[in-house]
Amino acid sequence: MDFLEYVKFCAFVGSALSVGFLMGMTTPYPRIVRHKEENYFTDPVTQTRQEFPSIEEEPALDLSVIVPAYNEEDRLGKMLDECLEYLNKRRMTRPFLSFEVIIVSDGSTDRTVEVANKYSRANGCDHVRVLPLVRNRGKGGAVRLGVQSCRGQYILFVDADGATHFPDYEKLESSIKTIISDPKDKAVVIGSRAHLEQESIAQRSAFRTFLMYGFHTLVWFFGVRGIKDTQCGFKLFTRTAASVLFQLMHVERWAFDVELLFLAQALGMKIDEVAVNWTEIEGSKVTPIFSWLQMAKDLFLIWFRYATNIWKISPPPKHHSE
Repeated sequence: MDFLEYVKFCAFVGSALSVGFLMGMTTPYPRIVRHKEENYFTDPVTQTRQEFPSIEEEPALDLSVIVPAYNEEDRLGKMLDECLEYLNKRRMTRPFLSFEVIIVSDGSTDRTVEVANKYSRANGCDHVRVLPLVRNRGKGGAVRLGVQSCRGQYILFVDADGATHFPDYEKLESSIKTIISDPKDKAVVIGSRAHLEQESIAQRSAFRTFLMYGFHTLVWFFGVRGIKDTQCGFKLFTRTAASVLFQLMHVERWAFDVELLFLAQALGMKIDEVAVNWTEIEGSKVTPIFSWLQMAKDLFLIWFRYATNIWKISPPPKHHSE
């Protein structure tokens, strides 16, 4: 064996070992871990524990709002005030509108659960429920368990910081009802900040702007195309779409939105993107370098594992807990 052949052989072996390692580190479908106590919410008035429903059941409400929250004691209240004020006002003009808000505390170590329970007491646990996770899973993991515990025909996940103007929900609702012919159709509508990009660039440092464009390039390269803003925390799903996507989703941290949209496109779901009002709120958990590197790694793994069929797109697995 000459030197060139030896190099090729080493490259082949290295590639095979890398694929084998990545295959060994994951499973074709996600292992969705749910601790026993995470199956229940507490009625703050009676202090009784009640079991959450399942996404597999028929919808019992019009809308479920899922709020992932990690150490959000300072920002959560303002967001819930705007959310509940809007929903209660809409219910006055539409008496048959039914909704719930599920706050998923993602292993918070501050007063997030206490703040959330205050709103549950004030509004009743039929309208506001709190799901405290035993440990931190990441935003995607928190959203997943909230979605799998909801009752809504339509499911909106929204960031706890209140950066998106909640009444813009009407825009998403109008869009989703336009692109589907039946509530059981699989569809996703994405709140988008793309129209604000030039203004935000003017306020950002050159380095943060570079990271932003770098992330957009990676998203496009690794397979999600035609969507200008994958990361806005304001997305609306039909129940049937959510039940499939959140059972298939592997990534539980910052890049989970990209995997959801990759899956939605691969499965031929109807997708629309709608401009929303957005204001940057202090206290972001995203750190410019670390979060970007984490997302870049996750984007590569999403692309590689689906491209090599390590991760399966269909059929969706049955939900299971551990």
